[in-house]
Amino acid sequence: MNKQNHHTVLWMLVITIALAVLFLADLILGSVAVPAGEIIRMLLGKTASKTSWELILFDIRLPKAITALLAGAGLSVAGLQMQTLFRNPLAGPFVLGISSGASLGVALAMMAGSFFSIRWFSEGGLTGSTTMAAAAIVGASFVMLLIILMAGRVRDPLTMLIVGLMFGSLTGALVSVLQYFSPPELIESYVIWTFGSLKSVSWGQLALFAPIVAAGLLLTFILQKSFNALLLGETYAESLGVNVKNLRLLTITATGLLAGSVTAFCGPVAFVGLAVPHLVRALLGTSNHRLLIPATMLMGMAVMLICDMLAELPGLNQTLPINAVTALFGAPVVIWVILKKKNLHHSF
Repeated sequence: MNKQNHHTVLWMLVITIALAVLFLADLILGSVAVPAGEIIRMLLGKTASKTSWELILFDIRLPKAITALLAGAGLSVAGLQMQTLFRNPLAGPFVLGISSGASLGVALAMMAGSFFSIRWFSEGGLTGSTTMAAAAIVGASFVMLLIILMAGRVRDPLTMLIVGLMFGSLTGALVSVLQYFSPPELIESYVIWTFGSLKSVSWGQLALFAPIVAAGLLLTFILQKSFNALLLGETYAESLGVNVKNLRLLTITATGLLAGSVTAFCGPVAFVGLAVPHLVRALLGTSNHRLLIPATMLMGMAVMLICDMLAELPGLNQTLPINAVTALFGAPVVIWVILKKKNLHHSF
């Protein structure tokens, strides 16, 4: 094993161990103190000393922690795909408007029915979750398609970022129009949803959320060799037999599944998809997607667990919006990327 491979394996091991520790810590910490020993006993199928502890673990903390794993993995891998596809270090689901497209889809599902005095779904139920997930995935995929069409005409990375921000502003304007004509209770529900939350996902919703994220991740792993070829340019990738057009369409699908489903179930969580891939590249020192994809997935899970623990404010009965916590984490990373990459045209 050469020095580079040894370095990569070491960091993968560190991230994996840290992820396990953080997952256990996320189950332990909260407004109600539950001993670590009791948490482990319950996870092993044994009865806890207090019935309330079982309710806290299995009805609240465990589904929340699993949601954090899915959201972190989905957003981080979606961001990695977009940075590779556009060869742009500042590409990500939030920056390029993909999350805004998903938010528009959810807004249409939640509020557009008020124009016709009908409800398209029942809030909180599995039917509602399916509708929101489908709407978010369609919205994210639609904006992703528009971005890719624009990328064929605009090669400048900074211009593409501006285009993405404009798409985000446009979808935001459409959401504002929907809010203007919607009843107050629907507006309140949507505004609360935009804050982002990991604790509102039930076991029934996880049964839908997890397979969607798994499908997006599986598709990404299948495309890893094509992504490696794409790093050297579309012409080189085509010379190796990569169908770039099909790769774009498959990337739209994978990104829509990942970013769309996370946005539907957790709200428009910002900066994770942009920041985590850069952290992984800095740690591993490689651009090989065979290593980057699993490492980004694990790091995204770990980062989201940390953000979840910070949002919970242990010892208090208050919870911060997860979107605010991830922004506090991700914004400094974005600033670091901008300062480090003096010439974004040749960053990748």
